[in-house]
Amino acid sequence: MRPAKDFFAPLAVGAPAPPREIPARPSRAIHFFDPGNEKMAAKVPAMVGTVDVLLGNLEDAVKAENKEKSRQGLVDIGKATDFGPTQFWTRINSLDSPWVLDDLTTLVPEIGHKLDVIMVPKVQGAEDIHYVDRLLAQLEAKAGLDRPILVHAILETARGVANIEEICAASPRMQGLSLGPADLAADRRMKTTRVGGGHPGYVVRQDPVKDDLGVPQYDAERTSYQQDLWHYTIARMVDACAMHGIYPYYGPFGDIKDTVACEDQFRNAFLLGCVGAWSLHPVQITIANKVFSPSVEDVAHARRVIAAMGDGTGAVMIDGKMEDDASVKQCQVMVALAEELAEIDPELKKAYDAIEVTA
Repeated sequence: MRPAKDFFAPLAVGAPAPPREIPARPSRAIHFFDPGNEKMAAKVPAMVGTVDVLLGNLEDAVKAENKEKSRQGLVDIGKATDFGPTQFWTRINSLDSPWVLDDLTTLVPEIGHKLDVIMVPKVQGAEDIHYVDRLLAQLEAKAGLDRPILVHAILETARGVANIEEICAASPRMQGLSLGPADLAADRRMKTTRVGGGHPGYVVRQDPVKDDLGVPQYDAERTSYQQDLWHYTIARMVDACAMHGIYPYYGPFGDIKDTVACEDQFRNAFLLGCVGAWSLHPVQITIANKVFSPSVEDVAHARRVIAAMGDGTGAVMIDGKMEDDASVKQCQVMVALAEELAEIDPELKKAYDAIEVTA
C-alpha cells in the first residue's frame, strides 16, 4: 500500500513533481481532429483561440495503416503551432493495442512540453492509470520536462464505470473523465446503435385515462416522454470527479446534423455538473461554447444573491424566493466559471462586465 506522504512524490528520478491541484482551465469543447488528415491539420493553427481544447486523435477514428502517419502528423503540428490560450491534448491508442507504447515514447520526448493532457481510452481500473503514470514520469525525466502531463480517462466499459472512484483516485495526474457512450453501450450490451444522445424507445408513458366508470382505457392515446439513456452514468461520473477534484465531460454526440438534440444533450450534462463535451465538427464547438458558458441572466442572478447575502449566513428573500447559504455556494460556482471564461473569451467578458447588480 502506498503511503499517503509518497503520493505526491515523482515516480521517476528527475521527473517533475505531480500536481497537488488540477487547474480549472476552461474546456467547454474538446475538438477532435485527425493529425494525419492534411486538410484537418492545415486548419489547426486558425482554430487556436476559437476553441478551448484541440485534441489530436490517434485512436479509433484512425485506420491501422495510418497510425504512424497520424502520430507523426501530431508531432509536426505540436512543434509548429503556438497554442496560446488553447489547450493541446491527444488521445492515444488503447493500452492493449500495438501502437500505444510508440505513441507515448514518441510524443513525450518530441512535444511533451506542448501537451497539456493525454486522454487514455477504455480505462478499466486504477491499474491502467498506474501504468501510464509511471511510464509518463520516466519519459518526462528523460525528456527533461519541468511540468507533468495530465491524464484523462474515458469511461467506455462496464468495468470502468464500476471502478470509477478508484480510477479518479489513481494518480495526482488525473485531470478528468469523459463518457464514451458508443463503446460503453456495446460493452453493456445496450440495444442502441447511436453515438450518445437519447433513443425513441427509451420512454415513460402517461397512465391510461379512465372512462366515466373509472375503467382504464388502455387503447386510448397516451403521451410518452423520451428519457436519457446516460443520466445514471453521467451523474455517477460527476460525483466521482467532484469527490476527487477533477472534471467530468460529456463525450461525443454522433448526429452532426441534429444540432437541436446535441444542444439538449450538452445542456443536460452541463446542468448535472459536466464542464464540457467533445466536438466532432466545428458546428458542435459553437454549441458547446454556448451551453457550457453561464447565461448573462444566470450570472446576474448569482451576483445579486451573493451581494444580498453578505457574509453568506442567514437567509434573504429575492423576487419571492428564499436564498440561503446553500444558494450562495451554488451562485459562487456560477460566478467563478463566468470569471474563468471571461479571461479567454472577449465576447463573454463584454457581456458579463455589462451586468449591473441591483438590490
